[in-house]
Amino acid sequence: MNKSQGLGMLLLSLAASIWGGMFVVVKAVVTIIDPITLVWARYLVALVGLGLACHWSRLTWHIRRRDWPLLIAIGLIGNTLSIGFQETGTWLTSAQLGAVVTSATPTFIIIFAHLILKERLTGLKIGAVALATSGVLLIVGVQLTGRQTLLGAGCLIIAALTWALMSVLVKKATAYYPPLQVTTIGTAIATVCLTPIVFSQPKTLLAIPWFTPQVSLSLLYLGLISTALAFVMWNRGLQLLPASRSGVFFLLQPLVGSLLGWAFLDEALTPGFVLGTLLIIGSIWLETRFSN
Repeated sequence: MNKSQGLGMLLLSLAASIWGGMFVVVKAVVTIIDPITLVWARYLVALVGLGLACHWSRLTWHIRRRDWPLLIAIGLIGNTLSIGFQETGTWLTSAQLGAVVTSATPTFIIIFAHLILKERLTGLKIGAVALATSGVLLIVGVQLTGRQTLLGAGCLIIAALTWALMSVLVKKATAYYPPLQVTTIGTAIATVCLTPIVFSQPKTLLAIPWFTPQVSLSLLYLGLISTALAFVMWNRGLQLLPASRSGVFFLLQPLVGSLLGWAFLDEALTPGFVLGTLLIIGSIWLETRFSN
């Protein structure tokens, strides 16, 4: 493992861990702001941070005409559809079911990376993903209770598929453009797409207490940390590693989410939490130790 691979693994791990913490923050505001409006608002905040970062980085904004379809697809598939379906699915069901369905994302990434990028399928990749997925299932369990619905589960499956496809497309785009630029364009496209939907219900928009500490601080975290910073980290990590190897690190998200839910929301940890954690760590060790 060289330095660039080590940096890629670190960035992917940090991004996934930040997204794990995001569930705690979302729970604090999802009863006040509906999922689609929440995604739109966090993107607006993120665009401010990303715009400043682009200005300080003095990026060159020349985009080849033939690359615009790829960049637009990233914004539509990843930033718009995947995040929108993920928030909606979690809202309709539960964070636990969301984590279970999320565990399918690495498998989808391996498939898309093989089909689109022609990355080689190996037993190590498949084994590491299977190990990490087993860990997620042990951590969150598979018992579905409460508000879980078929619609919510369907939304989460679509979210997992579209996130996997987006990750592979980002790997392709960052071969030509900086991750900061790819992230900014994708976020801008998603914001433009969501704006008509949000403004179609002006009364709901005006009724939200935007400037209360609970809402404003949550949006600052979701926009600047969970979106701007974490997306740039994830996209940079994808640039440094094969796309098919990124999925294992994505599964740190439910691990961190479960820990923070226990620490801040008094959510119980399942008996399999310790074993599940060891399996996820073991899968990352396999990736780190034996992958080229």
